[in-house]
Amino acid sequence: MKTVIYEVQVMFGDCDPAGIVFFPNFSKWMDASSLNFFMKCGIPPWRELVKTRGIIGTPLLEINTKFIRPATYGESIQVHTSVQEWREKVFVHKHVVMRGDMVLCEGTEVRAFCIKHPEDPDRIKAIAVPDDIRTLCS
Repeated sequence: MKTVIYEVQVMFGDCDPAGIVFFPNFSKWMDASSLNFFMKCGIPPWRELVKTRGIIGTPLLEINTKFIRPATYGESIQVHTSVQEWREKVFVHKHVVMRGDMVLCEGTEVRAFCIKHPEDPDRIKAIAVPDDIRTLCS
């Protein structure tokens, strides 16, 4: 299973008044790590794929997060991202947020590859996971 690491420098503004990372920031970093995963695997940014293949990105369908230990400003943390499961139209991204060898948070995201809906451009439509993308990321 291919794993890509996304480095985060925790800033003062990422924390609550107690100096602990405010929980939605973990979701923000996992989301950023999701895009970083594909780019590190050789997939062009979504703005390029929309032009060449109509793929607008991988919208989030479901998220699950388990918080284990806190983080605070001044720390470097790493988001280890891999694809836990490929399905026909969706995949499950697994994120393990670590500070060195200590696990701080674990999360999964269910995402779909989407295009603009052919009959209604205000909507989106899930497509089958492209084989070439699956191959590059496996």
